[in-house]
Amino acid sequence: MKTLLVILLIVVAGGLLALWLWRQLDHRADQAAMDRLSATQPLHPEQFEPAMIEGLPEPARRYFLFTIAPGTPLYTVARIGIAGRFGMGSKDKPDYLDMSALEVLALPTGFAWKMAARRGLMRLSGSDTERWTRFWLMGLLPVARSGGDLNHARSAFGRYVAEAVFWSPAALLPGPGVRWELVDENTARVVVRKNGLEQAVEVRVAESGQPLQVSFFRWSDANPEKVYRLQPFGGFLTDFQEFSGFRLATRVEAGNFFGTEYYFPFFVVSVTDITFPGN
Repeated sequence: MKTLLVILLIVVAGGLLALWLWRQLDHRADQAAMDRLSATQPLHPEQFEPAMIEGLPEPARRYFLFTIAPGTPLYTVARIGIAGRFGMGSKDKPDYLDMSALEVLALPTGFAWKMAARRGLMRLSGSDTERWTRFWLMGLLPVARSGGDLNHARSAFGRYVAEAVFWSPAALLPGPGVRWELVDENTARVVVRKNGLEQAVEVRVAESGQPLQVSFFRWSDANPEKVYRLQPFGGFLTDFQEFSGFRLATRVEAGNFFGTEYYFPFFVVSVTDITFPGN
């Protein structure tokens, strides 16, 4: 009996060790992804001049003139600290968790978002990138692992194009793979293309040019049928502050089915810091 108990304890300990080592490999992959994206920062970026946006739709010009001060080095990679709430449920039962996260955003290459969340004794952590989604319960139990396919890449692309509107406007200046279109007097649409993917995002601005809301159709399976399809996504931007010449939102509320009765803001956060690697 004692021998069986010892064997059982060895097996359990070995299993826990294997899970812990697996989790450490994920941590290393997260850091490698952030380092890879940070390395795409322009070493000697141009400085912003209003002449760069001549010919753009008027709401787009207002957006850039509000978010980027003349003379600002055009850093396209942003490192964002985030704190707030992350909803794991639905509109009727949000199941919000307290969350903190760090993100490196590098349009058009990709993004890496590393988070930790909790509610009571429950702990959830993991990461999301253009290549994978990986979440762990209590730091030892893998509860979600996906990615490496076109559905994931397309969905992730929509996310980080939209987040560039929030936090890295320099990456959306007109150029190869980026064009702007007029929607109405206060709304412009940016269309970004990369490696066969295309994402359109609409930005509604105030008279001052301050972005008020962002909306787009995202490729997603966040629906009752769990089927990938285009569905409305978006949110609201408030509490703007200046970071190294950029005026950026520090309060974001966003979620699925934006603009419909089913809208669920599962992402309700405040920005704790924004820096630009290499700055």
